[in-house]
Amino acid sequence: MAGDWSSSSSTAAVPAAKGVERRLARHHQAVVGFLLGFFVSVVLYTTVSGLLRFTNTLGNVQVHSTDQLGRTVNDASGKLDEELIRQELDQHGDENNGSNVTRGQVILRILLCGLMYILTLTAAVHDIGDGQKDEVTKTMGKERIEDKNLVDGTDMNNKTGNVQVHSTDQLGQTANDASGKLEEELIRQELDQDGDGNNRSNVKQLGAPGKPICDLSDPRYAICEISGDARAIGANCTVFHVPPADERGSDGLEWAIRDQSRKDLGYINKVNVKTLSAAQSLVAPECTSRHAVPAIVFAMNGLTSNPWHDFSDVLIPLFITTRAYDGEIQFLVTDLRPWFVDKYHLILTNLSRYDIIDFNKDTGVRCYPHIIVGLRSHGDLSIDPARAPHNYTMLDFRMYIRDVFSLPPEGQGIPYKETNKKNKNGGTSTEEQKPRLMLINRAGIRKFVNLPEISAAVQAAGFEVLVVEPLRDMSLEDFSRQVDSCDVLMGAHGAALTSFFFLRTNAVMLQVVPWGLEREAMSYFGVHAKNMMLQDIEYSITVEESTLYEKYGKYHLAVRDPEALRKQGWQLLRQYLWDEQDIRLNVTRFSLTLHQLLRTLGE
Repeated sequence: MAGDWSSSSSTAAVPAAKGVERRLARHHQAVVGFLLGFFVSVVLYTTVSGLLRFTNTLGNVQVHSTDQLGRTVNDASGKLDEELIRQELDQHGDENNGSNVTRGQVILRILLCGLMYILTLTAAVHDIGDGQKDEVTKTMGKERIEDKNLVDGTDMNNKTGNVQVHSTDQLGQTANDASGKLEEELIRQELDQDGDGNNRSNVKQLGAPGKPICDLSDPRYAICEISGDARAIGANCTVFHVPPADERGSDGLEWAIRDQSRKDLGYINKVNVKTLSAAQSLVAPECTSRHAVPAIVFAMNGLTSNPWHDFSDVLIPLFITTRAYDGEIQFLVTDLRPWFVDKYHLILTNLSRYDIIDFNKDTGVRCYPHIIVGLRSHGDLSIDPARAPHNYTMLDFRMYIRDVFSLPPEGQGIPYKETNKKNKNGGTSTEEQKPRLMLINRAGIRKFVNLPEISAAVQAAGFEVLVVEPLRDMSLEDFSRQVDSCDVLMGAHGAALTSFFFLRTNAVMLQVVPWGLEREAMSYFGVHAKNMMLQDIEYSITVEESTLYEKYGKYHLAVRDPEALRKQGWQLLRQYLWDEQDIRLNVTRFSLTLHQLLRTLGE
């Protein structure tokens, strides 16, 4: 038993001695940590004092504490230390700035920070002594990611996608363990996510398809825009987008849109737009012709053949979408209408200097650097400057139309005033020119049933009258000059009033408003006339001046309460107020409006 006890005692003494040795070693390490922390505090004091003397404000201060092994200590105490100094310098600057913080207070705070470093380093050494080196290595990796200004001595503004970071100790040995690999992976992820600050928005995931090229969000129209390799095949009304190799996805995207400004109009044929997948791109149809300018695919059918819809649905949207190209764009037209091309050829050839292609009959594969499919529209016969290129307005459009048709430039007054001015300055005539009024004679619905009586009343009021019945096949060049020669354009609410684009600034549009259509008269013409610097005068007829009164009597809903009829739906409204109504003007009542018109022109 005694032998056993003695053997056990000697055996127990060995670990006890080792324990004492370990405690001495830790004590020694703690002392070293204390001295190192004191040294760091002195260095911090010297550095910050110098900065306080030379700089009024330091916005970005980075404080790094490294131990003798070259390891960065990154823990809560170190971050708090940096934050305290950063706040101190940012808020107070040096003593010459009128600060209320004394140098002694700054020194005291620095010493407190130094003490925190001492405690931190002591704890770190203790942990390392217990064999927890892996945690310090992981901390090093995180600290290097946070300190993104230096990676292997390279400025982060010149980061590349392949950065290898090696952590070595003072003996030149590479730390090749799990934490080192984690460090490299974290840094790669950081660089991949951030990239260069100026190019961050252009970073794309390799192999992923680009953003959709078609926008269907507008309630009025749908539009697609393809930049790069765009190929148009008219035979099947298809436009392909062949993405760059690094943007090709495993699946393609496809849209079918109506290529006009009214996407819900059912009888406009659809154009297929496809972004090809990686596999499809390899077998994309070869180009039969290549073009250096962009192209636009749009339809000429729909509600066209009515001048209001010609402008509202095609010409104004075409202006909005292509005017900024200044003619350097080619038209690929679906459902081409020869009469439309003939009637509006001056506008079409001004918006595009290139041949108009009948897209449905085109058998080749046309390749362009940019293709637009569809037409942008801001509303009925309108332009929203906030959404238009170069902030175009309806006034800009009217000036554009006058320029295209070679009408007198802006600055000339309305015709009768210009003529009288010339006569007073030695012209050939001494007789005063009367204002000229163009009276639109509608042959179909909403026509004037007592047109001769109306024409006589207009002349009696002091106007020269020009009665015109616009026809679809009339020469628009000749008609535009006729409108320009007039001071007033008069007509019942309808498509023919679209001719107001040819009027001069301050000329008058006199709109005769049928029974129950006051709202439409203002929204379809009145507002736009004012936006184009024309004067809008409206004559709203009474129910007795409507042929509905004669046809249905005063108790019919369309006669006694048009608003109640409106609530029953568009179909009934159109049937009675638009399609069945003609106008018999009470010329005695109307003469009051004519005298008001004369006063307006004379102002």
